[in-house]
Order: sequence, then C-alpha cells, then structure tokens
Amino acid sequence: MVTRCRNPPDHTAMDETARSSIYAQDAANQFRWPALSTELRARIAVIGGGLTGLSTALHLVEAGQDVVLLEAYQPGWGASGRNGGQLNPGLKYDPSQIIGKFGTEAGNRLVEFGWSTVQRTADLIGRLGIDCDLRLNGTLRAAARAADVAAVRASQQDMAAHGMPVEWVEADAMTRLTGHGRYHGGFLDKRGGDLDPLRLCHGLAGAAHAAGARIHGDSRAISLGRDQGRWRITTNTGAVIADRVLICCNGYADGLVPGLKRAMVPVFSSVLATPPLPDALAAQIMPGRQVLYESGLVTVYYRVDARNRPILGGRGPMRPVASPERLGHIADDARRLWPGLADVGWQTAWNGRVAITTDHLPHFHDLGDGLLAIYGYNGRGVALATAMGEPLASCLAGKIASAELPIPPTALSSIRFHAFWPIGVHATIAWSRLRKALT
Repeated sequence: MVTRCRNPPDHTAMDETARSSIYAQDAANQFRWPALSTELRARIAVIGGGLTGLSTALHLVEAGQDVVLLEAYQPGWGASGRNGGQLNPGLKYDPSQIIGKFGTEAGNRLVEFGWSTVQRTADLIGRLGIDCDLRLNGTLRAAARAADVAAVRASQQDMAAHGMPVEWVEADAMTRLTGHGRYHGGFLDKRGGDLDPLRLCHGLAGAAHAAGARIHGDSRAISLGRDQGRWRITTNTGAVIADRVLICCNGYADGLVPGLKRAMVPVFSSVLATPPLPDALAAQIMPGRQVLYESGLVTVYYRVDARNRPILGGRGPMRPVASPERLGHIADDARRLWPGLADVGWQTAWNGRVAITTDHLPHFHDLGDGLLAIYGYNGRGVALATAMGEPLASCLAGKIASAELPIPPTALSSIRFHAFWPIGVHATIAWSRLRKALT
C-alpha cells in the first residue's frame, strides 16, 4: 500500500515569513543542502529537518547507522528555526500530574527526562561546539493576573517537592527582574535559558553530515509505502528505500501518514523583534537576561537576545505574517510594559505553526513495520525536541523498545471536528484577550 500526500500545501507565503525571522536575517547566505536527485538506500530514513529529525539523525550516525534525512525546504525551516528561542524545562503539566497520568514507572521516567532537556541540549551543544548564543540564565513563569497566582505557586511547590531548583518570586522582585510591574508573582527555574534556534539547527545539520548522515533539502516526501518488505519514500525529485522511517514534521505534517495531520492542531505563533537597543535601554528590560512566559490560555513570552534585541511572542493571525504592522497587539503590549520602546521601532516580524495536541503533551506513535512518528511539543520544543533525538535514535537502531522511550507510545487518533480548528483557535485568543483586558 502506498500513501500519497494529496494536495501538498503551497508554502510560498510560509517561506516568506520564514525568511523574515530575525534568525534568518542574521544567517543570510547560508549553505543550502542539495535536493535528492536519485534513488538511495538506507537503513533508516528521517522525514523532517527540524530539531527532532536533525538530532535523531546525528545520534544515529554517531552510533554507526546509515541515515538519510529529507526536508521539504531546508533544515530549520519550520518552527525549529523560527521560534522564540527559549529553553524551558518541563512539560505543560506538573510532575505529580505526569506521574498520576502515566503511573509511577513511566511517569517518573517522563518527569526525569522532561525537566532535564535543557541540560541535555546544553551538553550536546557544548560537545559539538555549536555557536548559537546559548545562555542559561533561567526561566521565569509569571502570574499575569491575581487569579493566576495560586496555580503558578502550586506548580512551583510541586516542582520543589520533586527536588527541582525553582524559587518563588514575589511581585516586587518580578518588577526588578522584568523592568515593569505587570506581574503578581511567579517562579524562577534556574535551569532555563535561551539561544538562536536556527543556528542550533544549522549546527546539528553540519555535525550530522560530518558524522556521515546524508541530508537533502528541497526534498518533499510525497508518497510513502511498503515495497518488498521495506519502506519506499518518493520525493519530488528522487526516492529513498529504508528499513525504518521516522516522521517528525510537527505542525507541518500533511497527508503522508493517514490521520497524522488530523491528530494535532497547527496553531500559528507570532514573534516580533526590535533592532539592537542602546545599552542603557537594554539594561532596563529583563536585566538578568532570564526568559519569561506568562500564565494563561494564550501564552505571551519574551526575552532579550545576545544582541540586545527584545524578542516577543504570542498568538497572532492564523495565517503567515512577515510584517511588524500585522502584529500591532504584541507591539502595543510591549510599549505598555517598556515605554522606552516607543522610540525604537521594530526590525522584523514572523510566525509559523506549532503543533498543539488535545492533552498538551507530545505524542509518539509506533505505527508498525518500523514506522515511527512524533509531534506535538506544544510550544516547548527547542529543548524537548533536541533531547528526544538520542532516545529516538536508540529505538530506531533497535537498542530499546518503543515502550521504553521517555514519551510513552500511544495510538494515533484524529481530533473530532478537526476541520473547525481555526474557529476554536480564534475563539480562544479572543477570550484570552478579553479576560486580560478585564483584569
């Protein structure tokens, strides 16, 4: 049986917003990985050149496996290379909730892994010598409303009870750490940090190639099927025959695997960045250079990067954006927090799709015959996706069973009324903004 990607999406506008990211502008004239132009044979094929795919390919070739990686555009093109650049430990749920959901053994395994992903990512970056502006100054989780304080405090206490280095921060201390007085409290996780995500992707691609991986950009997988006991992947320009396949396209999944596109909601996350600020103004905004994300249904997040540029993100239009004028609500919010930004202007804006699951947890599927799929990092993918490469490689190489992965395998299941997801997303954003305005 062959599954063909029907009506592959036209990503012309998507490509424009990818090029408009601050990271793409910094990395102009980067090397382009060549398109697949023939038929190749490999032990393992990876479809998707984001952080998951690149890290997995790297760990596979370092373990002596024969690997081909296919990316529809170029490595780091999707959310992996144009996100907010935050390295945040953990998952959407508190540790005790994870253990309660998955049981003691699997729950503790996921907690240990999920809250160690930043350090695992930092260790990999250090081992490979990737220059990506890595800083580990901590993550702030902020209570944006008085009504949010109890839930944010409960999360901090739960993590602290599991021995994690998280400290409660009162409102006045949050003002000193952020440069404004919006927050009613929060907590600092000292393990968090930030980096340039596109340079991380490029560094992983280069390291994987140097170790022996065959990487092909501009090579969209358009059909996938069994052929004499192996998998055959046909691309727009060639084909790959492989024993095992990993699908890791996240919010850009299409019809290659039946049901996969409908198992997640591809939500657009929008980001806005200023030009480099004068030192005096930059010192007033997040002076300790922690990263921050707010409580609430629709997360607001921001940081100041290594070049003194505030990078602010949140929900925006559910369509491609490549102009600061399209993100006026984020700009207005930033100027309210730091009035000094009113005279600075904006260097660029961009957005892209992140995969959201109904339970807000990443999903891993063992689809049989050596076909694996993973997606749904729910906005925490930089550290989590990078760290997942090592256990995924062990599974693909046959060293561990899929049930032993940190993310327990589940059955692939489509979301009911998936066709109406844009309506639900718009309603959630509108409600969140109204609630914020009323408090």
